[in-house]
Amino acid sequence: MTKTAFIAIVGCPNVGKSSILNRLLGQKIAIVSEKPQTTRTRITGILTRGDTQLVFTDTPGFHKPRTKLGENMVKAVSDSIADVDACLFVVEPSGELREKELELIERFKREKMPVILAINKVDTVPEKDALMARILDISGRYDFAAVVPLSAKTGGNFPALLEELEALAQPSVHFFPEDTLTDQPERVIVSEILREKMLRLLDKEIPHGTAVSIEKMRERETGDLVDIEAVIYCEKESHKGIIIGKQGAMLKRISTRAREDMERFLCCRVNLQCWVKVKDDWRNREGLIRNFGLEAKQ
Repeated sequence: MTKTAFIAIVGCPNVGKSSILNRLLGQKIAIVSEKPQTTRTRITGILTRGDTQLVFTDTPGFHKPRTKLGENMVKAVSDSIADVDACLFVVEPSGELREKELELIERFKREKMPVILAINKVDTVPEKDALMARILDISGRYDFAAVVPLSAKTGGNFPALLEELEALAQPSVHFFPEDTLTDQPERVIVSEILREKMLRLLDKEIPHGTAVSIEKMRERETGDLVDIEAVIYCEKESHKGIIIGKQGAMLKRISTRAREDMERFLCCRVNLQCWVKVKDDWRNREGLIRNFGLEAKQ
C-alpha cells in the first residue's frame, strides 16, 4: 500500500527552509542566499522513497509585508498551510520567538495541524544547555508531532527528520511519478538561478528589487547546447547601472555564475544572454507582479 503526505515548510525569513528542502531532495531546486526573503513563491519538491511519497511546499518567509509583492508572499504562506496535511516549522536555535512565529503557532492551534518542529543551524550553537532551553521553550507552546534539532548545512540529523516526516504519511495513491523532483518548469528554475546570483553578488536592497524574465529558452538541433535569453528588471536607473557595473563587469560575473549552475542543472552547455531593463516600483504594481509569475496562486 502506498502512502503520501503533503507538507508545507514554514517559518520566518532566513531560517533555512529552502536549504532544508534541497537537503531532503538531495538536489538543489530552491535558491538560497544569506539575504532574507529569498523565496518569493511556493516551490514544490517531491521525494519518493519506497512506498512513501512526500510532497513538500517551500514557502516564502512569513514577515510583515511592505509592498504588494510582500503581501503576495505572505498570502502564499497562509494558502499553503490551508492546502497541506502537515507542516514542518523551521526556527533558529537561539533568540526569542518572533511575532510572526507566534502567529504561525496560533494558526497551527486553530487548524489543529500536525506539525514537526525543526530547530535548524544547531551547528552554530556551542552551548548545548542553551539549545535545550530553546527546545523546551518552543515545544511547550504547541503539541508538536516531533521536535528535531538539525543542520541543513552539514546534514546533521536528517535521517531522524525523514523518519518523522514519513510517519505523517497516510494511505494514498502517489500523485507524482517516482522520479519527479519538482513541478517547477525548467524556465522557472533557470530564472531563479539567475536571481540567486544577484542576491549573492549585489549589496543591500538592490537584488530584492529585481525580477527575471526568461524570454527565450531553446535547445539547438545538436542537442548539446541551450540558448537562453533573459531580461533582468530593476526598479531604478541607478540600480541598472550597478547591476551592469563598470564596462559590464558585474553583469558578466552574474551571468557567468548563473550559466555554470544552469549547465549543471540542465546537463548540457548553455549560451546565456542577459539584458537589464527598468520597471519603476514594479513590486507595488499588480500587473507586473502577475506578469513575472509572482502572484499568490489560487
